[in-house]
Amino acid sequence: MSFDHKAFLAPLTERPGVYQMYDSDGVVIYVGKAKNLKRRVASYFRSSGLAPKTVALVSKIAAMEVTVTETETEALLLENNLIKQHQPNYNVLLRDDKSYPYIFLSDRDATPRLALHRGPKRLKGAYFGPFPSKYAVRESLSFLQKVFKVRQCDDSFFRNRSRPCLQHQIKRCSAPCVGLVSAEQYAQDVEKTQLYLQGKSSQLMRELEREMDSAAAALQFEQAAEYRDQIGALRQIQAEQVIEQGSATIDVISAAYEGGSACVHILYVRQGKVLGSRSHYPKVPLANSPAEVLEQFLPPLYLSGDGRPDLPRELIVSDEFEGQQALADALAQLAGRQLTVRHQVRAARSKWLALAERTAEHNLAAKLASKENMQQRLEALSQELGLDELPTRMECFDISHSSGEAVVASCVVFDANGPLKSDYRRFNIEGITGGDDYAAMEQALRRRYARLVNGEGRVPDILFIDGGKGQLGIAEKVLAELGVVDVCLVGVAKGVTRKPGLETLILADSGREIVKAAPAALHLIQQIRDEAHRFAITGHKQRRDKKRRSSGLEDIAGVGPQRRRDLLKHFGGLQEVKRASVADLMKVANINKKVAEAIYSAFHNQ
Repeated sequence: MSFDHKAFLAPLTERPGVYQMYDSDGVVIYVGKAKNLKRRVASYFRSSGLAPKTVALVSKIAAMEVTVTETETEALLLENNLIKQHQPNYNVLLRDDKSYPYIFLSDRDATPRLALHRGPKRLKGAYFGPFPSKYAVRESLSFLQKVFKVRQCDDSFFRNRSRPCLQHQIKRCSAPCVGLVSAEQYAQDVEKTQLYLQGKSSQLMRELEREMDSAAAALQFEQAAEYRDQIGALRQIQAEQVIEQGSATIDVISAAYEGGSACVHILYVRQGKVLGSRSHYPKVPLANSPAEVLEQFLPPLYLSGDGRPDLPRELIVSDEFEGQQALADALAQLAGRQLTVRHQVRAARSKWLALAERTAEHNLAAKLASKENMQQRLEALSQELGLDELPTRMECFDISHSSGEAVVASCVVFDANGPLKSDYRRFNIEGITGGDDYAAMEQALRRRYARLVNGEGRVPDILFIDGGKGQLGIAEKVLAELGVVDVCLVGVAKGVTRKPGLETLILADSGREIVKAAPAALHLIQQIRDEAHRFAITGHKQRRDKKRRSSGLEDIAGVGPQRRRDLLKHFGGLQEVKRASVADLMKVANINKKVAEAIYSAFHNQ
């Protein structure tokens, strides 16, 4: 028995709340929150425009329940709790629930120690962090060992020492265990360590400079040299980090989405310093864009309990998403202080965001190109297209232009390992009517595959054409005329809404249309198609910009650099040169009648 959504929607309120979807076994398959329950739930039952993933979800609904809340923030908090409780298949599930590492500085005895800490904060002392990984903690601890020599051994080892250990011998510990440093000096070293971990490096360097001057004035040159080395080490570490004026405590978050896969990269900035970063690869069953990935991924990350890092004062996100303000309000309520979520930033923040965006895109591309992932996609594609064996070479063509100007065709190549960029090709299309994509595609295909007739290059197993039946017909015609056989020719037509995930695949040999391809196969096709699109656009922009930067005189025979300079200087600009008559052009030095006529013809007989 199918779910009667009309009867469910009729009395549904328009207030904020949470909705739960159940399957026929009574299992919760999805939990969502809404600012307007009626409008949000109704969106799942539209007659058209739904993504295949949403259609699959809706087909499994046997019952629904809602919980009405006072505010959208309350709905967000309740949604997070219900997701943690039920672990629905169609929600983003944060499976990495390990706590974040910190630097711990004990304070219960006269000789505090530094250590890496992970887990509940039960020990008495100061915690600095969180750090994105244990490697970031160890890097900081190693630096502090070299500069301030505060002990990092555990208490049992410390209490049983009768002579200095190896750390003292390599000048990484002042050996308080055997009294080789005074209690006052050790306390000063601990205080300097705290200043550094609190992000007060400028204040720390000023204090070290004063101590260096005092030691030098007292003729304590060895002590002054030690202070000098500490100052130098601090300056070097500052030069290697992105520093902002003040003491920013920020998480910078960027999402990348392609072909059904997502990467969320988080950059951790504490006390104005970038401590490190972490990439997540969440399963996002219902997301179709980076904004939707952030909307589904961030609430369970930041509203969870043990797996949540200490909340920063600000979240900077790469894309504005629905519910952004509700998340900020919920986090502020959880932290007991103001917390903002922003996506438009400047200065150092914009550099951090750009770094996070580049990293997310790179890591996602690396994941998509991984051999294991590629093998699964190739198997799904081979099964979907009915191939006898896995394809070893796939090519895709696309056309790019601006209203017919600077037409460029691209050909990208993928093999079993992903993009084969050494075999990419671009074709500058000439001699066609502006905007005639069919003619452009025909010219590109002829130029590409005419070489095969001469024994150059390899025949692809699959040829994807970005377009519908018209473009596919052109490709069939060209390959037949050139005698290129044994190629699986596939058209990739955009759906009515032109949204990713709704493409229709058209097989040239049988005319069969595949409306709902297997997700893994479709993701691979989307990746290849998007790469062809990117490569074509890049070539088009380069060609267009080069053409627009040229003076228009460069292609005229007999007009070299000197004559171009004379013409522009005499007339004051290219537009006046174009308006000039042959007689006017002949008034310019070194321009005879033959050259003047050539210039005039170039601008008036095109």
